[in-house]
Amino acid sequence: MSALTSTNFSFPGQTSVYHGKVRDVYFIGEDLLCMVATDRISAFDVILPEGIPYKGQILNQIAAKFLNATRDIVPNWLLATPDPMVSVGYRCEGYPVEMIVRGYLCGSAWRAYKSGVREICGVKLPDGMRENEKFPSPIITPTTKAEIGTHDEDISREEILSRGLVPEKEYQKMEQYALALFARGQEIAQKHGLILVDTKYEFGNYKGQVMLMDEVHTPDSSRYFYAEGYEERFAAGEAQRQLSKEFVREWLMSNGFQGKAGQQVPEMTPAIVQSITDRYVELYEGITGDPFVREETDDLAARIENNIRSYLSK
Repeated sequence: MSALTSTNFSFPGQTSVYHGKVRDVYFIGEDLLCMVATDRISAFDVILPEGIPYKGQILNQIAAKFLNATRDIVPNWLLATPDPMVSVGYRCEGYPVEMIVRGYLCGSAWRAYKSGVREICGVKLPDGMRENEKFPSPIITPTTKAEIGTHDEDISREEILSRGLVPEKEYQKMEQYALALFARGQEIAQKHGLILVDTKYEFGNYKGQVMLMDEVHTPDSSRYFYAEGYEERFAAGEAQRQLSKEFVREWLMSNGFQGKAGQQVPEMTPAIVQSITDRYVELYEGITGDPFVREETDDLAARIENNIRSYLSK
């Protein structure tokens, strides 16, 4: 198995390229972009040194599935998936905030809560909550959208509006869309014996219309619990069985890495890389309910370039 960790394509009509933490985005003309989901993996806003075979294919196919399954809720940017690792869509002007929707108290929110914090992003949290406890209703805890090498920062609705980061009417739409998408994601997860715990959504503006961008309900952007045994584990104060990228963060933390200055990423041995691939395949099959079909990986860059060129030529 080989992993795609970088791309350097030049397509007809290409105006620029953006290399993100995981995705490489090629801008074509004024209206189109080609988003390549590489096999890079990031945690704590740091790109890890080894790629994870099939991760890009898994993320791209999950995102496409959920983008197509939520078009009745919100318009989105996706037009086509000409390659298992590529999505082509409208070039939106992205809003500089990410909409984090949380249905349960866990992860970074729990770590903050445990330290005594009772307000996150302007949302007040009641005393006496326990790890992995369900909120009375989902909450939105936005973050600023960080550039590479910098950390996303929590921000309140009030601050977003007062700083003019998003016009109020458009932000209200983003809130409505985010909660409706989360509800749909929970419904779909429930059908597969899962609980959608929290996730993030990115929105942009395309010709005056608020659109859903990027990925949606993937294991890189979302956390899932197994529904079976949730109540028993919660009552006993035990850790929940998860389908998410949290296992990567936990492995890093157990080896002394949290993305802080001076810390070293632990060695990613072939066995560790293989175990992460295996978990991502499990994530795909659990979230979609479909068996994962591994595409050929011999020359990923050539395959992707040929498929994008073929699509653009049409």
